[in-house]
Amino acid sequence: MNTTFIPNELDRKLIVATQEGLPLTPRPYHDIAEELGVSPDEVITRMQRMKDAGVIRRIAAVPDHYKLGYTLNGMTVWDVPDNMVQELGRKLGAMDPVSHCYQRPRHPPLWNYNLFAMVHGRTQEEVDIHIQAIVELLGEHNRGNEVLFSKRILKKTGLRIKK
Repeated sequence: MNTTFIPNELDRKLIVATQEGLPLTPRPYHDIAEELGVSPDEVITRMQRMKDAGVIRRIAAVPDHYKLGYTLNGMTVWDVPDNMVQELGRKLGAMDPVSHCYQRPRHPPLWNYNLFAMVHGRTQEEVDIHIQAIVELLGEHNRGNEVLFSKRILKKTGLRIKK
């Protein structure tokens, strides 16, 4: 993160206007620009500057898996060779049933897993099929795994600025 970036009042208004998500319209940046009284190019330029500075981490769609019928969620954890984790993580993260995939440090001897991937499904059988596909993808590099299933929904929001 660039610590020299200091948001001005328009940047703050832009953050407040987008912190709950972009408008679900054909031209969201135009709608935000109209709300703030600036041009769409100004909105896009400022958001990109904040992204480059690390103020905004990412701009992405975040589906509600439960509303889409995917009520079974399993965090799969894998023990793969450290020198393969980047390559295998990219392959695993590209799989359709995987919503996010990342590397985490091991904590031996209790926790030997270094590659995590969230898998969603409508049924236990569907999730099991997805996990088997991961087993096949990792092949001989899979030195062990577990699946941790969600028991309840946690509120997933970042920092919110008051209006």
